[in-house]
Amino acid sequence: MNHTREVEVVVIGAGQAGLAAAHHLRRTGFEPERDFVVLDHSPGPGGAWQFRWPSLTYGKVHGMHALPGMELTGADPARPSAEVIGEYFAAYEETFDLRVRRPVDVRAVREGTGGRLLVETSDGAWSTRALINATGTWDRPFWPRYPGQETFRGRQLHTARYAGPEEFAGQRVVVVGGGASGTQHLLELAPYAAATTWVTRRPPVFREGPFDENAGRAAVALVEERVRRGLPPKSVVSVTGLPLNDAIRAGLESGVLDRLPMFDRITEEGVEWGDGRRVAADVILWATGFRPVIDHLAPLRLREAGGGIRVEGTRAVADPRVHLVGYGPSASTIGANRAGRAAVRDIRRLLAEQEPVAA
Repeated sequence: MNHTREVEVVVIGAGQAGLAAAHHLRRTGFEPERDFVVLDHSPGPGGAWQFRWPSLTYGKVHGMHALPGMELTGADPARPSAEVIGEYFAAYEETFDLRVRRPVDVRAVREGTGGRLLVETSDGAWSTRALINATGTWDRPFWPRYPGQETFRGRQLHTARYAGPEEFAGQRVVVVGGGASGTQHLLELAPYAAATTWVTRRPPVFREGPFDENAGRAAVALVEERVRRGLPPKSVVSVTGLPLNDAIRAGLESGVLDRLPMFDRITEEGVEWGDGRRVAADVILWATGFRPVIDHLAPLRLREAGGGIRVEGTRAVADPRVHLVGYGPSASTIGANRAGRAAVRDIRRLLAEQEPVAA
C-alpha cells in the first residue's frame, strides 16, 4: 500500500483494552473502516492471551473481566486460557463487526498534516484525528542485568517463552520474580524439576481475604499517581499483593515458595550471593515482568524526563489526540474496559471541538 487512508480514530492493538475501545466507538456511532480502524500485529484474536503457556488453564486465571456487552460464559476451567480467551475475543470481534486488521505492524506515529496524526504501518499509512494506543506489554519482556550473566552455561528464558513445566524435568531451576507468574511457575515446576529456587528483589506480599472495591481503588490510585508524574508505570499487581489461595498455602507449607533474596552475580554453574552462598542451576527462568510497548510513539516526543508518558485519565498530557489504554492504572482487565469507554468519551469531545478536516 503506497497511499494514505483517512479515518477519525486509529486503535492500535486488539487485546482487552483495544477491543473495549473499539466497542465503545462502534456503540457511539463510529463505523469500522469508515470512521475508525483497529490494527493488530498478532496473528489471530486473543491479544497477549494467545501466547500464554498451555498449562495456564482458564481456571488458574486471576480476575479475567468480561469485555463490555458480551459475557464469557460456560468456559471449561481445565482448558488452556489461550484457547478459551482467544475464542472469546474472536467471537467478540465477529459479534460487534469490529473488522480488526491483522497482522499489521505499526512502525511509527508522527505528526501529519492538517492537525492530523500519521500512522505508518506494514500495511501502508493512516491519517487520523485521534489515536487510541492499546499495545500492552507482552512484546517487551523485561530482562534484568546481573554480573556474569553472559558466562552462565545453562539456559536462560523469560516468562514470555515459557511453554510449560515438562521441558524442565530433572533440571535445577532458579525462578526470579515475585509476581503471579513466578509463583505459578514454581508450583508447576516442583513436581518435574530436580530442584527449584525462588529469588526476588523484595519479600513477596501475600494478601489474605477478599480484594474489595475500596482496596482496588486504592491500588489503582497508587499506579495512577506515577503516570500523572510522567514516571514509568508499575503494574497494578505490584501494589495489590499476591492472593493467598489454597495453592499458594500449599507451596508455602511444602517449601516450594521458600523465597531467597536476590543473588549478587551469575556464575558459569548457577547463582551466587555476596556472603558466598551458591546455588547450582541448569536453568534461570526470569519471571520479571514486562514494560509498555510505546516505542512507535517516539516521534511524538510524549515521554517526560522521568521516562514515562504523563497521562491524565487516558489522555497523554503532551498531546490530547493520543490516548493510552491498558497503560498504568488501566492495565488490569476491568481497568482496560473502563479506560476504553473513557478514551472514546474524551475523543468524541475533542473531535466535536475541532473544525472538520477536509479530505
